[in-house]
Amino acid sequence: MALTRAEREQFLAEPHIAALAVAAQEEQRAPLTVPIWYQYAPDKDHGDIWIMTGRNSRKHQLIAQAGRFSLMVDRVAPSVRYVSVEGPVTDTVPATHEQLVEVTERYLPAEKVDAYVDFAMKELGDQVVIYLRPEHWLSADMGAI
Repeated sequence: MALTRAEREQFLAEPHIAALAVAAQEEQRAPLTVPIWYQYAPDKDHGDIWIMTGRNSRKHQLIAQAGRFSLMVDRVAPSVRYVSVEGPVTDTVPATHEQLVEVTERYLPAEKVDAYVDFAMKELGDQVVIYLRPEHWLSADMGAI
């Protein structure tokens, strides 16, 4: 059964880990697909989704070349549900400490946030935030299995 707009936006706003896919044109390779943390609130940032990645990462390079990417989030309990969204990049900006804390708080328990943020600041290098404007949606809830 297809999800309503409100259902898919609520599902995407929950802290699921997304699979990011972006075209990898060189050498006729398949799209790059990797797990990634993301941030989304339907009523914030024009409904854009953002991800954070290394400034020199393959993800960032391929997204910059393609100008768009896809995210897919799913779950299996209490029902099998997924949302897939694809669209253009609307902005890429240097990541801030505040954004790192925000996305980390979304995914990690409170007692682990400071340690992860310290690790990320010291070990992951320069990061960028890439905004995606949802343009195409696929979603479904297939009920409990």
